[in-house]
Amino acid sequence: MKKFSILLFIVFSLNAQEFDKLYKEAEKLELQGKYKEANKIYKEIIKKEKTINSIYIDEDKKSEITAMKDTIDEVDDKETNETIAQIIASKFDIYPHHENYFFPISYDTNKRSDGRDSLETKFQLSIKKPIIHDFFGFDETINFGYTQTSWWQLYKDSSPFRETNYKPEIFVTIPYGKKDKTSLKAFTFGFLHESNGQAEPKSRSWNRIYLESYFQVGNLFAVPRVWYRIPEEEKDDDNPDIEDYMGYGDFTLIYPYKKHTFKALFRNNLKFDEDNKGFVQFDWTFPFFNSKNTFGYLQLSSGYGDSLIDYDKEINRINFGISLSR
Repeated sequence: MKKFSILLFIVFSLNAQEFDKLYKEAEKLELQGKYKEANKIYKEIIKKEKTINSIYIDEDKKSEITAMKDTIDEVDDKETNETIAQIIASKFDIYPHHENYFFPISYDTNKRSDGRDSLETKFQLSIKKPIIHDFFGFDETINFGYTQTSWWQLYKDSSPFRETNYKPEIFVTIPYGKKDKTSLKAFTFGFLHESNGQAEPKSRSWNRIYLESYFQVGNLFAVPRVWYRIPEEEKDDDNPDIEDYMGYGDFTLIYPYKKHTFKALFRNNLKFDEDNKGFVQFDWTFPFFNSKNTFGYLQLSSGYGDSLIDYDKEINRINFGISLSR
């Protein structure tokens, strides 16, 4: 499995020929299955990046950073200069986690009795921050993640935010196996909190630990996940029956094809009687005016658990808009 670290640590100030040589050497070692040796080269690239006191930034901002560095005075302390460069570049290794999207059209096909409009706006911000890599020697990465999803009654007169769900988490991802040797590619396990920040009686929250695995067959990826809800005291539990609707895990299929991605998520409480409850969601992202980092996005969903406030209500939703990550 090709190391994602090469995407994170390329720096524009490296000598192009020297970098090319290092990269090709590392790629050759990866093809031979010599991942430890390849990782040493990546670490060498990182070391060079630190030595020359530079920070990678995309092409759109590179000229701005160069101009700023030409005007800022250097100080005598090397570490202080590195901090100044980091501030100028606004580069703190924060990356997309789940999809970041904006749906100006989010339509619930079921009529509600609480006065909400069926047509609203939905958007999501999701980021992660790598904390430490290979601390335990398994090539693992410990991450902090944060996802915030909001449902906004934009088309009502006062345009209130109807609901916002907050999901901070800490998780560890461990790569597994070798390229072309096994379909199992990685494991992730973590702790996830989810709440909506509202007062009673609309308050909802729960805490979970989860285990997720990643499988690849060609360009099809399968991601099963199971979780365990951490018990709460009865007097503090806003939603004691949430597992009856959200179940104990989910299963995701992802199929990238050329510049499109197709995704399906399935969730079920596995009660094979009249108490069966489930959820299914289909996502399609597609090219958006030849943009490299913005995509058209169509999302269809049906079932229970659309949001925390509606975890026990069946909702059929059509969403359309743009995504900034996938």
